[in-house]
Amino acid sequence: MATVASATTNETVAPEPGALRRVGHTIAHVMSTPLGAIGVILVVLIVGMAILAPYVVPYNPTAINVKARLADPSLAHLLGTDQLGRDLLSRVIVGTRTAMTVALTSLSVAIALALPLGMIAGYGPRWLDGLLILVFDSISSLPMIMLGLAIVVLLGPGVSTVILVIVLYSVPSYARLVRAQTLSLKTRDFIKAEQAMNAGTPRILFRHLLPNVIGPLLILACLDISTVITLEAGLSFLGLGVKPQIPSWGNILSDGFAVIRNSAVPVVAGGVPLILATIGFTFFGEALRDALDPKLNPERKP
Repeated sequence: MATVASATTNETVAPEPGALRRVGHTIAHVMSTPLGAIGVILVVLIVGMAILAPYVVPYNPTAINVKARLADPSLAHLLGTDQLGRDLLSRVIVGTRTAMTVALTSLSVAIALALPLGMIAGYGPRWLDGLLILVFDSISSLPMIMLGLAIVVLLGPGVSTVILVIVLYSVPSYARLVRAQTLSLKTRDFIKAEQAMNAGTPRILFRHLLPNVIGPLLILACLDISTVITLEAGLSFLGLGVKPQIPSWGNILSDGFAVIRNSAVPVVAGGVPLILATIGFTFFGEALRDALDPKLNPERKP
């Protein structure tokens, strides 16, 4: 490893490929498999729809038109309308933005909290490790639905409540992964070399351990995006997540089930995006893991 060589010898180390080149190789490996290519296409479509949502919606997603209620798909309304005459395509597009905002925000916060906690648990004294593990296990042991219900009762439904539930659900598992990686790395030669040179703990944690533990964590977070989107939709479907006036896939499904005897179109319009998002992010995460894990990708140097 380059860090070991630079810390223990004066030998010249060949420069590693640039960041752009490594990213290009990773993308090429992900796209080389059929499932990876499908995942990339679906992820790009979903993320692009979320970013461009305000500019591509054909109608106001909250505009009520009682005369056009429960209209079948047509050229005027490609996915039909719901029980209030709101355009379902517009609500699905804006719901994509809602789902991605909740998923990316909650997972980013969870990663930001789990990284320092996991590294401190793995690198710090044993008593602190035991205390943090006790906290992680205590939170993980709580049933997710019961935890969500308790938080909703205390704070009320809303986007911020959903994000808080997801963060509390994700941090323990992410922190345990980082802790396991840290325990494995702190006995490596390049860490011992830094310790022998009296390097400070912050330098070891953030300069040497952080770059090595963040990769597996990002892969796990990518795999969890589909789970988080489904969780947000489930809470919204039960009336415990995003408020009804905000377009989301869960709210579309909830409204659709109320009128499913009259029309199944709203249920299909809300369910298909969930299925596609789950397939896309799962395939993409699996292909990304295969591309970045040296054990699964022999061509990649550790």
